[in-house]
Amino acid sequence: MGAPIWEDEEAKKMEAGGDTVGQKLDAGALFVLQSKGSWLHCGYHLTTSIVAPPLLSLPFAFASLGWAAGLICLVIGAAVTFYSYNLISLVLEHHAQQGRRQLRFRDMAADILGPGWARYYIGPIQFLVCFGAVVACTLLAGQSMKAIYLIANPGGTIKLYVFVAIFGVFMMILAQLPSFHSLRHVNLVSLMLCLAYSFCAVAACIYLGRSSGAPEKDYSIAGANTHDRVFGVFNAIAVIATTYGNGIIPEIQATVAAPVTGKMFKGLCLCYAVVVTTFFSVAISGYWAFGNQSQGTLLSNFMVDGRAIIPEALLLIIELFTLLQLSAVAVVYLQPTNEVLEGLLSDPRAGQYAARNVVPRVISRTAAVALGTIIAAMVPFFGDMNALIGAFGFLPLDFAVPAVFYNVTFKPSKKGVVFWLNTTIAVVFSALAVVASVAAVRQIVLDANSYKLFANV
Repeated sequence: MGAPIWEDEEAKKMEAGGDTVGQKLDAGALFVLQSKGSWLHCGYHLTTSIVAPPLLSLPFAFASLGWAAGLICLVIGAAVTFYSYNLISLVLEHHAQQGRRQLRFRDMAADILGPGWARYYIGPIQFLVCFGAVVACTLLAGQSMKAIYLIANPGGTIKLYVFVAIFGVFMMILAQLPSFHSLRHVNLVSLMLCLAYSFCAVAACIYLGRSSGAPEKDYSIAGANTHDRVFGVFNAIAVIATTYGNGIIPEIQATVAAPVTGKMFKGLCLCYAVVVTTFFSVAISGYWAFGNQSQGTLLSNFMVDGRAIIPEALLLIIELFTLLQLSAVAVVYLQPTNEVLEGLLSDPRAGQYAARNVVPRVISRTAAVALGTIIAAMVPFFGDMNALIGAFGFLPLDFAVPAVFYNVTFKPSKKGVVFWLNTTIAVVFSALAVVASVAAVRQIVLDANSYKLFANV
């Protein structure tokens, strides 16, 4: 009898505070509601989740698109994601005002589309995207550590998986920060780091592009034939979508103290000021410097045959800042996994810092990071798979689903612009998700012969 009475009491508290009414009161949800973030904190979280080292792949996307199409795709990506994230925020605010505050993406899907959508589509897709981001960040961090090691010790023999494991141990420590809100200061530092390595990368591109030994610039579309170029275009679209991807907007808005009205919009404005500054400067300068020879990440273009072709000190700074920000990005995308584990293993009647909850939190989060680290070390060609995750996950979650949520929630007139704009976005980007997924699978098949577990790439 004790548990139902306790749940009734907690439901009344949440209802009085304008929070979720009727949602299962697991520890994950209740601990999230203790967060009292401001719009600035929201901006820090958003910036870390969007402006991350994958932006260094934008020149590579331009290599398959060219100047005009590359810039158009970059502008459309910024406009549609800013619009879509605001749609999600408006839907969340609407339901909060109705007395049902939704804290997670799957809560939104369950309430708006039905529990089946949450259980079999939105929930699994979001988990795949977020945990895939953790694995990708761990792998990228290992590669950055290896690059720093080789700059300091040319010809060094330490393998990539050793650096991945070292970063994984550091992540196990950082992952113990108890909540998303507790990352606000980490994410402020992350914001400054992404600006720093982006500006340094732009400076390196300008330095190299104007030097006497500058690589020959060829801006023709990459690809041996028309078939390759067409698939390259869709793969580039997946890269850009992944770069703009977020997938955790509801989880970020849940950290904001009630009332949340207007705070998310301010946070998005802060975030997209950084997005526009970094994405466009890196994409333009990188493609200008390297043309269709732009590699999967701009950092690879700065080294030839294991030697830096820009000042070593500058490359070290870029690699170090990138490495440090990757730790923040990884722990941000670990949050949905943490929340699920907390809901399963923690006791909501005990305090967040009670031994009953701290012990399973430490064990479960350590295990989650260990799993991500093992996958990153075993599968260093994860970039190909991450393109598939981006096409299959980020495109629908961040481009199509928000428009559907808004139309179902607010039911705008079919004679109005909003309904047809949202419908067009949902249809077009759903189709792009399918085609880009096919292109990503094709790339995996083409590269399969070079795959090797624990490869030292």
